[in-house]
Amino acid sequence: MAEVRLDDITKSFGNLTVIPELNLTVPDGSFTVLVGPSGCGKSTLLRMIAGLETPSRGRVLIGGRNVTEEEPSRREISMVFQSYALFPHMTVAQNIDFGLRLQKMPKLEREERVARAARILALESYLDRKPSQLSGGQRQRVAIGRSIVRNPKVFLLDEPLSNLDAALRGQMRVELAQLHRSLGATMIYVTHDQVEAMTLADQIVVMKDGRIEQVGAPMDLYDRPATEFVAAFIGSPKMNLLPGRSIGRQDVKTAGIRPEHIRVDGAEGTWAARAEVVETLGADTIAYMSAEGIDSITVRLPGHMRLKAGDRLFLTPEPANLHLYDEKGHRMEARA
Repeated sequence: MAEVRLDDITKSFGNLTVIPELNLTVPDGSFTVLVGPSGCGKSTLLRMIAGLETPSRGRVLIGGRNVTEEEPSRREISMVFQSYALFPHMTVAQNIDFGLRLQKMPKLEREERVARAARILALESYLDRKPSQLSGGQRQRVAIGRSIVRNPKVFLLDEPLSNLDAALRGQMRVELAQLHRSLGATMIYVTHDQVEAMTLADQIVVMKDGRIEQVGAPMDLYDRPATEFVAAFIGSPKMNLLPGRSIGRQDVKTAGIRPEHIRVDGAEGTWAARAEVVETLGADTIAYMSAEGIDSITVRLPGHMRLKAGDRLFLTPEPANLHLYDEKGHRMEARA
């Protein structure tokens, strides 16, 4: 496989610069997820790695080779799109084999590669079926199989699970993680879903307005978000971001505390709060509460704790788990 490096990448459309001087290294063999809201530039970045967009400035290197000016077919990459893009009149085997036939690869080698991909993706029983006879998850596996048979150095995946229902997305996340482990491949995955990012990645790149907010392992971003934006984006339910004065810190612009790091006290606490909406999820109860001077505080409670709208509780944020941010939204080191 191969390391991917982006050096001072800039992308402009006319007078509009959507990605300004971005630098990023994707380690060889990593599963790197680009995550951020719609319009943040993550798909544009992926397309520049693929060669489907040309950088206005900067270099794209794959395996140490400058591929900035090379055609997509010469970059030894493979891309899986949001749409499956399968040929409806072809069987699963023919769809997987299609790119190899265009390369005029010998038939025996093509058959071996298709059989290997089908085995990896549990598609051996479906090779003679047409796409219309498959579920959404099976169609996505066929699209991934079409990439595997090419033996690329880098897999690029652009929101490949967004067309699936919640249950299938969960199943496919597990299958993609297993696929990465079995292939040891370099994978770059684009999504706006932070749950996908947290569960799949060994490196997450959080983007906003064409810039990188933070790069790191999932739990590093969760435990020490570098900016208010990352704090609010990573985690479900999202982190509470409150005025610094709510915790008695006038020198702090914003104080962040995750819902699971707020404890319920008996007769007193930092906030006297009232439950506005309660979601009972089984293992957890999520309560959306209000307090004096604070419109909304989200609290994660044990599922066995019975709570209903209108109930009043005293809440206290755990001091060791406070995240403090200055007026620019940058992380401050907590101090007593």
